Amino acid sequence: MRNIILIHCLFLLLSCGDKEEKIFPTKIHLTESVYASVTVQPDSLYQAYAPVAGILDRNLLEEGDLVSQGTPIIQIVNSTPKLNTENARLTLELAQANYNGSSAVLSSLEDEIQSATLSFKNDSINYLRQKRLWDQNIGSKVEYENRKLAYEISGNNLKQLKNKYVQTKNELSTQVQQALNNYNTSQLTTKDFTVSSKISGKVYALYKNPGEIVNTMEPLASVGSATDFIIELLIDEVDIVKLQVGQKALITLDAYGDKVFDAKVSKIYPKKDERSQTFKAEAIFINPPKALYPGLAGEGNIIISEKESVLTIPKEYLLEGNKVKTPDGLVDVIPGLQNLDRVEIINGINETTEILKPEE
Repeated sequence: MRNIILIHCLFLLLSCGDKEEKIFPTKIHLTESVYASVTVQPDSLYQAYAPVAGILDRNLLEEGDLVSQGTPIIQIVNSTPKLNTENARLTLELAQANYNGSSAVLSSLEDEIQSATLSFKNDSINYLRQKRLWDQNIGSKVEYENRKLAYEISGNNLKQLKNKYVQTKNELSTQVQQALNNYNTSQLTTKDFTVSSKISGKVYALYKNPGEIVNTMEPLASVGSATDFIIELLIDEVDIVKLQVGQKALITLDAYGDKVFDAKVSKIYPKKDERSQTFKAEAIFINPPKALYPGLAGEGNIIISEKESVLTIPKEYLLEGNKVKTPDGLVDVIPGLQNLDRVEIINGINETTEILKPEE
């Protein structure tokens, strides 16, 4: 009896050892794709900032309101730019007065030039008179040299005053232009207390409430297209080289369950995000969902290549990247396209080759 039990157990062990999972390669339509995480955003989405620091007087619209280009969104209160404008106006008036010669700056130089011109003419006459006498050996040499020196000094003085006048006039002209630029800039700033929409679209967010302090560094509103949306794709750096503009993408959104939407890659950004170690790309819906909202998340698969009637095996049956296990041992194969589940076998086996599942 004991011998019969031992023989039965041995038979069961041998039977279990023969029951390895096995398959045969099959031909299917195979698609290779690149995975991407997806976020939906309105097209032309931008953040609106305050042109000046101050206090938010009121939000002129509500979140979700449609806007046209130039529509006021936010009103800001600030008295500082008005004071700056007044100061700029006073500076401009002073600069214009100096340049036009009504002040002592240029008029005093003109008086000095006039006096120097008279002195130069007088010294010139005295010098020429003394020179004629000296040429006739009349008078002393000392007197002649004194007249000559006075003539040269007055000539140099007149020349320096004229140069100073031209230089001063140029400086005053520059000051007038700078003051005018500052005044014009201050006027623009004074008028621009209202934040207006740069595009026609929808107000998606308002970040501040009336009475809060605002500055030029923090956004006040988010505005984007009301009808057109883009799909932001984050791609792993090992896959970005496979992407091209125009490739088809299959998009699923968490809000729409298992429904798949067709899209097309429209833009690939060349710079990698060092924090996430990913690249960014954009796609547009071919047939978009009826309702879209900023921030909808999901997943995408970008189609890299497709083949019809491809010999494939499940990925878990491929060993070391280029081998499969058969009843006759390991066989070298040449893999090709692959997706998440299956891999193409270009050479090494055929549809009649029995493939054994590797032991885990």
